[in-house]
Amino acid sequence: MSSSESTQVAAALTAYFAIVGIIVLISIVFSVIIYWKIFSKAGYSGAMSLLMFVPIANLVALCILAFGDWPVLQELNMLRQQVRSMPPQYAPNPQGPQFTPGQNFQSGPQYPRY
Repeated sequence: MSSSESTQVAAALTAYFAIVGIIVLISIVFSVIIYWKIFSKAGYSGAMSLLMFVPIANLVALCILAFGDWPVLQELNMLRQQVRSMPPQYAPNPQGPQFTPGQNFQSGPQYPRY
């Protein structure tokens, strides 16, 4: 193999590994963002998403997400219990117009007489 061919091969390999490295870096950042959102919406610290890169800790973190009681749901249940224990804050339903049986009602609009 001549030196020009080896230079071309080295340049091609360098470009290939640079592209693969950029793709891997983008996928790592994307997965951190996804797991950060998942942990945050569950009520945990978003920093727990970094545990997904630790080999045994990622299984523990997924088990916590799957089988644990989420802080968000605990707060929601607490608020629902508070609302259920409160008396209603609204007025009773109206019964309709109140009138006496002797009143005479006209059907249709009433215009002033000139």
